[in-house]
Parts: sequence; C-alpha cells; structure tokens
Amino acid sequence: MSAGEDAGALRSLWRRMRAGELRMLPIVVALLVIWVVFGIANPTFWTAENLVNLSLQSVSTGVIALGVVLVLLVGQIDLSVGSVSGLAAAIVAVGSVQWGWPLALGVVVAVVVGMAVGLVYGIACTRLGLPSFVLTLAGLLVLAGVQWRVLGTDGSVNLPFGSWLVRFSQSWFVPAAVAWVAVVVVVLVVAGVALLERRRRVLVDLPAESLGRIAARCALLAVVLALVVGYLGRARGVGVSVVFFLALVVVADVLLRRTRWGRSMRAVGGSRRAALLAGVPVRRTLVSAFVACSALAAVGGVLAAGRLAAANQGTGGGDVFLTAIAAAVIGGTSLFGGRGSAWSAVLGVLVIQSIANGLTLLDLDSAARSIVTGVVLALAVSIDTLVRGRRET
Repeated sequence: MSAGEDAGALRSLWRRMRAGELRMLPIVVALLVIWVVFGIANPTFWTAENLVNLSLQSVSTGVIALGVVLVLLVGQIDLSVGSVSGLAAAIVAVGSVQWGWPLALGVVVAVVVGMAVGLVYGIACTRLGLPSFVLTLAGLLVLAGVQWRVLGTDGSVNLPFGSWLVRFSQSWFVPAAVAWVAVVVVVLVVAGVALLERRRRVLVDLPAESLGRIAARCALLAVVLALVVGYLGRARGVGVSVVFFLALVVVADVLLRRTRWGRSMRAVGGSRRAALLAGVPVRRTLVSAFVACSALAAVGGVLAAGRLAAANQGTGGGDVFLTAIAAAVIGGTSLFGGRGSAWSAVLGVLVIQSIANGLTLLDLDSAARSIVTGVVLALAVSIDTLVRGRRET
C-alpha cells in the first residue's frame, strides 16, 4: 500500500471515529493504556493469577451492566439493578440454607422475581407514563427493604463452599484442551458467518466486505483469543463463570443485530415517535427491555452470592448500580438511546475493574477509585454528547 493510500485509510478511520461509527476503538485503546500504566507501576498487575482474579471479579457486575445496556438502548434507565441483584442473592441464600429449597429452585425463583420486577417497571412506564428515573429510584428503596426482610435479623447468610453455585463462581475452570478447541470453533464460526453474509450481499448486488478484510478480522480474533487462553492458562485458566458471561453477551449481541426485536430496540431508542409511526410495537419493546434488564440483574446477584459464598444486607448495595451504569456508558452505550452494543458491557466492566484492581495493588483507597472512575465516566459521557451533537448537525 502506498503512502497516499495509507493517509487515505487513516483519514477514513478518523472520520468514522468522529462520526461515532467506531465507538469501541477509543475504549479498547483506553483499556490498553490503563493496563500498561498499572503494569509499569506494579508488575503484579500483569501476572496471570491477577488477571484470572480480574476476570472472575468482572462477571457479576458485567452481567448487570449487560442488562443496563439493553434498557439504555431504548432510552430508559434502571437505577434499581443493584437492589434487584441484592434481593436475588438473598432469595438464593435464604431459600437454599434456611428454607430447605434445592439450590437450583432458589436460582430460578430469584430470576423469576427479577423478571416480575422488570414487568412492573415496564407496565408502569408504558401504561401510566411514569418516568423510569423516578420509578426505578423508588424501586431501589423498596427492593432494598424487601432484601433486608428476606435476610431477617441475622442480616447475613453463608452458602456452603461445596455447593455448585460457589464452585461455579469461584473454582470451576475450563480445561486447557477444551479452551483451545473452543478458540478454533469460535474463529471458524465467525469466519463462516462472515462469508455467508458476504455471499448473501454479493448475490443481491449490495456492497460486501472484502475477503482480505474478513481474513484479517478472523486472524486478529484468533490471536486475541489465543493470547487470552494461553496466558490465563499459566495460572488457573479461564473461569467457567467468565465463559457464561461471554455466552450471555454473544446471545444478546446476536439478538440485537440479527432479530426484529433488536431492530425495534434501537428504533425505539433512536426516536420513539418515528418507531411508532413505522409500526414498531413500542410498548412491548419497552416492557421487554425492562424485563431483560431486571432478569440479568438478578442473574448478576446470584453470581455475586456464589462469588462471595454469602448474601448480606450489603449485597447489591453501595455503588453496584452506579458501577453497572458507568460500565455500560464507558463501554460505548449512549445515554440518549439508540446506540450501543452488548460488547459495551464487557469493555466497560473491564475498564472499571482494571482501575479498581490496579489501585488496590498500588495500596490506594476506595476514594481514589471513585475519583478515577468518575473522571473516566465524565470523559465517556462528554464524548457521547459530542458525537450525538455532531450527528444531529
């Protein structure tokens, strides 16, 4: 490629970034910078064991952030995701330990309760016209009180360390051979889907991605996955809970990009009136977004209970909902609706957990973590606002 072509490619990349088409690229660059800075400040950050811990710590918050991504896409917000997760953790712990439920039943009940909460939000928002900010803020307070009632006077319930939920969240790891086979399968599936999409577009004379670009994208994916599996394999490997989180992200990504429901989500978030005029079922889409968000918050709470092997009055409290919302926004999801990706949850939670992990290794307190995370969030929102203003002009 000549120098002129290189310059043209760079200018095209810059234009796409300014237009908001490559929203995740700056986040990836920022994440790499964070890792380099913390790694230089304390080489322990780069060790395989620390990165394994970082991945496990990101799962529960990441699942909650995935739900927040969905509700932000339709231009709404849910401030009660932390309380929903705390209530779900309490139901699992109390149900299995004190009420004699099978652990699986406790998990199912917790997720169903989460879905019911989302259904109430969706109906109140669409039928009664209540603003989601105030509605879910009230839900945050109510559900926190219900959580304390469920936990009872003890205020804390421990899960047995031998239970499958605790082992799933803490000590189950994918065998090395299975992980390498999964890398090959994932790359082949991505390549196959890309080639089928290219063939479909070529057959109807639409612009299609070049074979070289598809090959480069798949090669990059293979290198990244191989590095992750190989490096984490030097310690305990890839956690099963991490794979579960990524599987949820992949399912959500496919639903958002390949289904009518996903297109309806973006349409409603982009312009509710235009979506209504186009025949999009706006009310049903909004309700489904709230239900999915609360269900994922409940799943995140269940995983948090397994990670800590306990549920208490602090589970889901504090800054859990702020962290989840910050992760979604930092990862590239717009606060104004209509723009975002399921992968925003992965990038955002990695940024926040990397900051927390790095500052902990540097022996800095939670105040420093809050300050740094707040600055990063402010930058992300500023970029989102600028991109939105540029698109509207």
